[in-house]
Amino acid sequence: MPTRDRLLALFVVVLWGLNFIAMHPMLEHFPPLFAAALRFAVIAIPTILFIPRPKVKLRWLIGFGLGFGTGQFAFLFLALTHGMPTGLASLVLQASAPFTVLLGGIFLREPLSARQLIGILAAVAGMAVIAWHRAENAVLLPVVLTLLGALCWAAGNLCSRQARPDNPIHFTLWMSVVPPIPMFALSTIFEGPAVQWQSLVTLGTGEGLLGLAGFAYVVLIGTVLGSSIWTVLMRRNPANVVAPFSLLVPVVGMSAAFFVLGETPALVEVLAGLVVVAGVLYGSLPRRQRSAGALPELVSS
Repeated sequence: MPTRDRLLALFVVVLWGLNFIAMHPMLEHFPPLFAAALRFAVIAIPTILFIPRPKVKLRWLIGFGLGFGTGQFAFLFLALTHGMPTGLASLVLQASAPFTVLLGGIFLREPLSARQLIGILAAVAGMAVIAWHRAENAVLLPVVLTLLGALCWAAGNLCSRQARPDNPIHFTLWMSVVPPIPMFALSTIFEGPAVQWQSLVTLGTGEGLLGLAGFAYVVLIGTVLGSSIWTVLMRRNPANVVAPFSLLVPVVGMSAAFFVLGETPALVEVLAGLVVVAGVLYGSLPRRQRSAGALPELVSS
């Protein structure tokens, strides 16, 4: 992997790690489901107008949009608004990697190596410790919601893998067409039109401007810029070389949450988090005789 691409990968890691910080003011102002709907709607409109639809089966495009777009961010945003620490959310979301391996084995009949099994067991053990610690403090629900988001991300990964798009960037952009309608529907049912409208008419307030700035970062920097660079890197380099860089995202996310938001995770959560990251990394390493890793789709934009 050229030095230029390594630096680009680290740049994307920083962008995605700070993405969780940007979500904080965004969700302070916008209701979570409505924020998720708006996030994808502002990408979907220009995509429909200017980007040709990728030549993939419609069911895989819809599946990717429902899994990666709708499910992941609905659960993640709900978790953040129900008390999930921002930094810890960036870590727990890494459960999407072992979930992808398990779902791939179950539904795609992909072989599960001993290395992957060990990595999955280590990651699950780390997640179980975090869940146990949170349950002891009566805050288990946000962890469960984040894990459900990771499971949806993994389901989206499988749909992306089955789609095999010729142009991954166009495929990722068109995925954004799927979430707005179900997200708006869920927001209308559970949050109500009054709350939606209130978040829009108060954009000129101090809180509203901060929420709008966070929203702009999530959409333009975290989604469009970060995902585009990452997709290019995945096309230019072996997936097993690029994918492990994503394990640095929770490092950036938790560090930024500590310095910016004053979040201080418990020591047991930090140690369990290291086990999770180590398990994901170990399970994603390729066998020595192979030139490409077994998990080309573990990292989504």
